[in-house]
Amino acid sequence: MPPVETQQQFDSGLGLEVVFPTPGQIMRRRMLTHKGFIIGGLMVLAVFIVAIFAPYIAQHDPYHQDLSNRMITPVWSETGSWEHPLGTDAMGRDYLSRLAYGARISLFIGFSCMAIAAVIGISLGLIAGYFGGMADMIVSFIITVRLALPAVLVAIAVVALMGGSIQVVVMVLGCLIWDRFAVILRATTQQIRAMDYVQAAKAAGCSIPWLMIREIMPNLLNSIVIVATLEIGRAILLEAALSFLGMGVQPPTPSWGLMISEGKDMMLFDPYLVTIPGVALFFLVLGMNLFGDGLRDVTSPEGRS
Repeated sequence: MPPVETQQQFDSGLGLEVVFPTPGQIMRRRMLTHKGFIIGGLMVLAVFIVAIFAPYIAQHDPYHQDLSNRMITPVWSETGSWEHPLGTDAMGRDYLSRLAYGARISLFIGFSCMAIAAVIGISLGLIAGYFGGMADMIVSFIITVRLALPAVLVAIAVVALMGGSIQVVVMVLGCLIWDRFAVILRATTQQIRAMDYVQAAKAAGCSIPWLMIREIMPNLLNSIVIVATLEIGRAILLEAALSFLGMGVQPPTPSWGLMISEGKDMMLFDPYLVTIPGVALFFLVLGMNLFGDGLRDVTSPEGRS
């Protein structure tokens, strides 16, 4: 592949210079024309911006309680105030501040759980796909056992025994969402290990770690990135479910799932307490899924759109 932006060939029959787009140009064109990829990327970027600039967006301390200002409605209601644009909760805490800092909690948990799951799933998938035989049977059995266990119920049981905290939630969820990494990478590794360049490297005397890391892993990066984006959204939803049940992030830490749980008792009278964090959670998970689905399309050899 020439290191220039376009590949040029000369058609002697017509006397014309034919210019072919490079893979990079094709990739950029797919990204710019894929609506799901663009919309999902912008949605995720918006949440990242809110999380990064939370101290500048938040007008108040998200932990500060002021009972004299409790249950102030959002600014679009008749009794709303710009002092608290999204209102306050039952403890008088500013909802905009808790929402902005809650984005940090959701993103931290999502990426941390994904990282733990990736290490476990990639390792098992590589071992099963490369070695096959008994190793494949053992890993397949482990994957089957994991798929037979409902992730939410197992997480509830473990967190109930160990106590709810951010660290416990990250470790538990990270150890429960690795199955998709393992299944996809196992199948992909089985296909790649039979390729000519892998067999040539093996014949040249390359070690097994070299073959896995230098020959097989680069061809798995696309699948890893796509699965990772989907698992981040899955981890965020599971964390919100645990926090809603009171077994995830503990108060007064601002978590979107915990905010929904705290506002559910007053949902009929003040629906904004549930609607605002619920919409934020929906926005982030939808953006992650659109971005992951679009990334799969624009990076696929078939060029699905």
